[in-house]
Amino acid sequence: MGLGTMGMTMAYGAADEQGGIATIHKAYELGVTFFDTAELYGGGTGSNEQLVGRAVKGFRDDVVIATKFGFDLSDPAKVGTAFNSRPEHIREVAENSLRYLGTDRLDVFYQHRVDPDVPIEDVAGTVGELISEGKVRYFGLSEAGPDIIRRAHAVHPVAVLQTEYSVFERAVEAEVLPAVRELGIGFVPYSPLGRGFLTDDVKPAAEYAEGDMRRFDERWQPGNYEKNFAAVRDLTALASSKGIPVTQLALAWLLAQAPDIVPIPGTRNPQRLAENVAAAEVELTPDDLARIREILPHGAAGARYPKVMLPTW
Repeated sequence: MGLGTMGMTMAYGAADEQGGIATIHKAYELGVTFFDTAELYGGGTGSNEQLVGRAVKGFRDDVVIATKFGFDLSDPAKVGTAFNSRPEHIREVAENSLRYLGTDRLDVFYQHRVDPDVPIEDVAGTVGELISEGKVRYFGLSEAGPDIIRRAHAVHPVAVLQTEYSVFERAVEAEVLPAVRELGIGFVPYSPLGRGFLTDDVKPAAEYAEGDMRRFDERWQPGNYEKNFAAVRDLTALASSKGIPVTQLALAWLLAQAPDIVPIPGTRNPQRLAENVAAAEVELTPDDLARIREILPHGAAGARYPKVMLPTW
């Protein structure tokens, strides 16, 4: 199990540096060695990477840090929807990330989103150069489809693909997972708990604070919310029959899909972190897995992003 750090500085209410650092320390104490950050998570200020860098300073050489490039963050109104994977920008982000993280290498450097204006071959070549220079160890992609993955991999080996995957979101099962397994690429599911819907602490969109992405997430909107809540209720009943919380059931389901999957549930609560990590010890039976598929045969009701932000494969 890894740890996603986005929610420590954005998307889920006010930033919580103290809670974030305490959670990272607890993760390391429990054996977590994979930490995920990104340029985007600080809006270009480096705040998330700096938080991660400060938190892991005492054990940096024992862990793997993944960060990301690929967005144009120059216009606050377009954050998350404007891209920039030009080679010179990749290098600029790499230097910034090294400085913010206080490290001499980026263990995994992902292209955060595919840039339609920059050939993926140029992206792979640039990251390959950074690897040759010792500034990056491994090249990763995020939210890329099979064609992009194959083209990138032909220029420089892609070590890992990160894309949303959970009981709620299963689009990768059709073409993406077969492609990465054929090529020997690891898979990192983000939002493995459905951005918090697959927990015991979910409420309608309007009850979340301003600045929380769940206020506009389609899964939380009237109509979709009720359907998804009913599904989580049934999953919770199954989890309770096994003596575990629904969060552990959802994470154990992901881990049961294949040994090449490393989920990165995000939290800034050390107690919740410990609960998530313990999911690695949960054993699901074939009957359990069949029941989960019966409850959610196709995933959640509602798109995972607004149309303007939805990746296309």
